[in-house]
Amino acid sequence: MAELDQARAIVGRLPPGTKAAALRALLYSPRLEFLMAAHNGISARIVEEAGFKGIWGSGLAISAQFGVRDNNEASWTQVVDTLEFMADATRIPILLDGDTGYGNFNNMRRLVHKLEQRGVAGVCVEDKCFPKTNSLMVGARQPLADRDEFCGKIQAGKDSQQDPDFCIVARVEALIAGWGLDEALRRAEAYRRAGADAVLIHSRSRRPDQVLAFAREWAGRCPLIVVPTRYYSTPMAVFRRAGIAMVIWANHLIRAAVSAMQGVAREIHDSESLVNVEERIAPVEEIFRLQGADELVAAERRYVSTRRAGASALILAAGRGEGLEAVTESLPKVMLPVAGRALLRRLVDEFQRQHIQAITVVTGYRAQAIDLPEVALIHNPEHGCGGELTSLSHAALAIGDDTVLVYGDLLFRGYILGDLLDTPGEIVAVVDSAIRDRDRPDAAYCSVPDDRAVFRQEVDLLRIDPCRGPEGGAPHGRWIGMLRVRARGRRWLTQGLTALQARADFARLAMADLLNHVIAAGHPVRVMYIHGHWLDVNRLEDLPRAGEFAQGLR
Repeated sequence: MAELDQARAIVGRLPPGTKAAALRALLYSPRLEFLMAAHNGISARIVEEAGFKGIWGSGLAISAQFGVRDNNEASWTQVVDTLEFMADATRIPILLDGDTGYGNFNNMRRLVHKLEQRGVAGVCVEDKCFPKTNSLMVGARQPLADRDEFCGKIQAGKDSQQDPDFCIVARVEALIAGWGLDEALRRAEAYRRAGADAVLIHSRSRRPDQVLAFAREWAGRCPLIVVPTRYYSTPMAVFRRAGIAMVIWANHLIRAAVSAMQGVAREIHDSESLVNVEERIAPVEEIFRLQGADELVAAERRYVSTRRAGASALILAAGRGEGLEAVTESLPKVMLPVAGRALLRRLVDEFQRQHIQAITVVTGYRAQAIDLPEVALIHNPEHGCGGELTSLSHAALAIGDDTVLVYGDLLFRGYILGDLLDTPGEIVAVVDSAIRDRDRPDAAYCSVPDDRAVFRQEVDLLRIDPCRGPEGGAPHGRWIGMLRVRARGRRWLTQGLTALQARADFARLAMADLLNHVIAAGHPVRVMYIHGHWLDVNRLEDLPRAGEFAQGLR
């Protein structure tokens, strides 16, 4: 233990340097340190973002992501190429699970050379015969390499490294192979004398007794690493008392990924739809983030002169909420909490998730309760005596050449907004064909009914009216309170708003009246049909339903 303490003191005085130096510092840290397994660039970045100080380049996980067995079926060059992506994606050190070194001493020399070229901090090699067999495979034959030959492999690796901090870890498989504690200790000591920077003692027992017995006898001659895949319930305090230097979580991300992918694949296959999974898997924007897309966007701003204007959003949120007076004494309807987040907070988050950052909210009742610093607020002082168009008239200048207008009490699945942003048309209104009540004030009559077998059919809105459908027919759906306007559509909308302001009943008019006016003036309003997957909050009984709905949203 004195020898190890002396080495730790020396490492502690070293200045920060390469990734190899960072790995060596972890091995000689006075604390118990942890490595998490990764198998490609994105999983390596996830490990780093989770807070781990180092990465285990798992042989099992890397071979599994290739779809081959952990029996050296993936070539060492394929493994090293994968490590290069992992090293490029992260700033923390990587210790490669290098199996047996992929051959003899000469293969080991070349492996160390190539790992150093790619910024890998160290390699762990095990004293089994090539091709190796995964240590946890029950019943598999586990022959061990000749001890002296393996010592030569370690010496060759140490002699060939260029960075003095590059770490070679000797993995002792004697306990796995059933050779017993004494043989494990003899081998570990021989490997340490051959130059190994640390020893990994492995066991597939479901109790830590074997590795703890080894640790007692080892007595801190050099850093000791354990991999508690089988004895995972052991408290970390046990390893700390035993003087273990490092714990490796060896294969858990690939196993977690497999479980998640199996579930999602089955769901999509059985339902023939993405609707039930899209809101509970990582958004594609999160993949872009992990890939470093923001850096590319910043670089484009610097090196490419072309710019693209983004969409904006205008949210009508001035009302107290008729039918909700019992819960809106001190705050407007849009600030009612639903599954832990206010309605308006959820709406703003969804806009931001889809890269709409310019968001304006029209306030009215209890405006001071709306505390969202990232949005612009426009107050409607007439909220007590005016309707939706009164709010819109105060915010007309906030309607840009590409703006989504929406009621502030909506909850919806994200694909609805995403599809709206992709639907062509100068004005596009979202209509739910699953709701066809004639007596609703937002009953929508359209040029053709929703043919759900036709994707993005061309449909025009004819009128929004509970009673006066064309030729007395049944409505085709319900306008949900969401529309998008582009350049000419913005002009049509604002011209219609100005014309309606001259009417004596302007204070009582709603958004449906404005859309009807635009249509009557001869301007087309395109319909984007949906079939459920949204709701609004108008009554007290809507709140529990909204909470259940929100639980299924991201």
